[in-house]
Amino acid sequence: MLVRDAMSTVVLTIGPAHTLRQAARLMAARRIGAAVVLDTDAGGLGILTERDILNSVGTGQDPDLETAGTHTTTDVVFAAPSWTLEEAAEAMTHGGFRHLIVLDNDGPVGIVSVRDIIRCWAPARRHPATLAG
Repeated sequence: MLVRDAMSTVVLTIGPAHTLRQAARLMAARRIGAAVVLDTDAGGLGILTERDILNSVGTGQDPDLETAGTHTTTDVVFAAPSWTLEEAAEAMTHGGFRHLIVLDNDGPVGIVSVRDIIRCWAPARRHPATLAG
C-alpha cells in the first residue's frame, strides 16, 4: 500500500505568526495532529504538531503569546505519495516523529501519520455477528 492510499488530504496550513492557541483551535476543529507552517520569508515549509504545543504549555509558556514559528520543526522529512507505507514507517522510526508532510510537484498534498499507517495495516474489524457464529 502507498502513502497516497493512507494519507489525510486535510492539510491545515498556517503562518508562523499564528499563536499556539490559534493553531491548537484549528487543529482541534479539524481533528488533526499537525499543521503545515508556511513561512514565505524563510522560504520553506515546517510542521507544528500537537506535541510541540504540549511541550510549550507544559513548560509554562503562554499559548496566547508563543507563535507557531518559534515552535515549528523546519528540518522536515517529506514523503512522496508514491512511497510505500513501509518507507514512511521507516522514515518516522528513524527520525523519531509521527507525521510526514506529503509533497508532490505542486507542494503539500497530504499528511501521513503513524495512526494512518496503523489503520491500513491493522486487520479489518470483524462484525460482532460473525464472532458469535
